[in-house]
Amino acid sequence: MMISSSFIDKFSQIAKSPEPDLATSGLLIAKLEYPNLDASRYLERLDEMGLAVLERLNEAPENDPLRRIEVMNAYLYKEKGFTGNKSQLNDPRNNLLNAVIDRKTGIPIMLAVVYIEVARRAGVTVEGVNFPGHFLLRIPYLNGTTDHVDFDLIVDPFHSGAILSESDCRHLLNRSVNPQMPFDRRLLMHATKLQIIIRMLVNLKRLYVTMLSFPQARAITELLLALDPSAMAELRDRGLLAYQLNDFSTALKDLQAYLRFTSRGAPQVPEKNEEHAEIWEHVKTLRRRVANLN
Repeated sequence: MMISSSFIDKFSQIAKSPEPDLATSGLLIAKLEYPNLDASRYLERLDEMGLAVLERLNEAPENDPLRRIEVMNAYLYKEKGFTGNKSQLNDPRNNLLNAVIDRKTGIPIMLAVVYIEVARRAGVTVEGVNFPGHFLLRIPYLNGTTDHVDFDLIVDPFHSGAILSESDCRHLLNRSVNPQMPFDRRLLMHATKLQIIIRMLVNLKRLYVTMLSFPQARAITELLLALDPSAMAELRDRGLLAYQLNDFSTALKDLQAYLRFTSRGAPQVPEKNEEHAEIWEHVKTLRRRVANLN
């Protein structure tokens, strides 16, 4: 699977634009799996859901964030039936926005995108939280005093919009990542649009690699490098994926560039030494292969 430069440019332009829209980028990603996807159809469905939530919110107190969350949750999880997919986490459809909207299930970050986009259309500010191992949501909260002190309401889009305490977040970190990883409230800072899109892509790339779907993984890596040309791990992975796909000249170019850009300081990092040694062996093999092709 090769993607055109025009597609990459369009995706990069939309993903990097100041517009808060996440859905268009998500649907462009889905086009890699569903080339004939009609994105406008899914944007209209998000519009319809946003309007439905807005109508329900008109009956709720304007300055009651908890009530707004209850309205959002009741509509998305009870009325529409969205739910976290706990049994088929390796199904790529869990990572593709059109399929998540159709099937009403997916992984945390994709349910979060639906939540954010529906809320935005209903005039409710909902932010993403790039929490390790489990994407979350954050909703600004005003305590109603004259000081207007801000609070954060942390919402789990995977578990029916449950509101999490700091203790809940600590337990979630221990379960999802590493029991020894210290909790820091900075982990609950809001994620930028670009950070959310990059996490969507990284999740999908890892899944494709696990499935040995190397053409799809390579296409995702192209999009990641378009968003961040300095991402050396993606440059390395693009080279390794090209190697798997017998595109030896491209693999050689990328892996040589990776070694050139990352060699400085490597001797002080044993893990990097081992990785570089492995990549260097690939490069020597590729040089022989490319020479034989010439």
